[in-house]
Amino acid sequence: MTAAVPTPALQEELATVEPATITGRARKRLTSRWASLAALVIAVLWTLPTFGLLLTSFRPENDIRTSGWWNWFSDPQLTLDNYDEVLYGGTSLSTYFINSIIITIPSVIIPVSIACLASYAFAWMRFPFRDTLFVAVFALQIVPLQVALIPLLRIYVDADLNGTFWPLWISHTIFALPLAIFLLHNFMREVPAELMEAARVDGAGHVTIFTRIMVPLVTPAIAAFAIFQFLWVWNDLLVAITMATGAQDIQPLTARLAELSGSRGSTWHLLSAGAFVSIVIPVIVFVFLQRYFVRGLLAGSVKG
Repeated sequence: MTAAVPTPALQEELATVEPATITGRARKRLTSRWASLAALVIAVLWTLPTFGLLLTSFRPENDIRTSGWWNWFSDPQLTLDNYDEVLYGGTSLSTYFINSIIITIPSVIIPVSIACLASYAFAWMRFPFRDTLFVAVFALQIVPLQVALIPLLRIYVDADLNGTFWPLWISHTIFALPLAIFLLHNFMREVPAELMEAARVDGAGHVTIFTRIMVPLVTPAIAAFAIFQFLWVWNDLLVAITMATGAQDIQPLTARLAELSGSRGSTWHLLSAGAFVSIVIPVIVFVFLQRYFVRGLLAGSVKG
């Protein structure tokens, strides 16, 4: 079968059509007022509980106990006492906030660094049992992390690492590596082989190719996974309470919030303020790295 050839009249008509006109027509067909209205309604319904929680965190304790947050519009009263109590009072979330930062940053840098090296090796280096090892790494994703918590904890206790940040760093690295290697490997395989061959012809070795060619090309993918890993570690509770084993000086913010919720569940003025203290850093990270996040999600969707 041969492809249909446009008639001369059709070719002349297509030549006179502006590209912007074609784009405008496509956009008009793909969007509508009803779709925009539905998206707006969903966004409002999704954001409303968060707005209510934010407003509650600034309301006086007595108002929180006696009325809902929507009553603020008829009796607007705001205070910073809740945040003062959470950060500097008996709750003292500031220490746990710092602990979360100390736990999260190495738990992102270590697995991402190891995954980049391993992904490049699986994608562009030849060694015995390469495919078998890659399948084994990929298969580790199906192992529930709950199964490995207690055996890992016993290893940490025997190695005298209990009570330090090392169990948290190592555990988060172990649980993140299978998915990180799998994702970054797929992105690195999308790099054209001709580019790699040209670099080898110019005398570049694996170290030079990795640092000067591969890492710059897959930076959006690395940044996207780093953001995911940051959010997973920052919001983690299960690994934190298991590996910290009651040592308050290494517990993250989520562990303290869970304890506060369990022992003082009626103190909504502290829980709401503590919740927004815990999301400050993730929001900042996402806002400043949003463009890398979107580029990382779209990387590899269009081949050049």
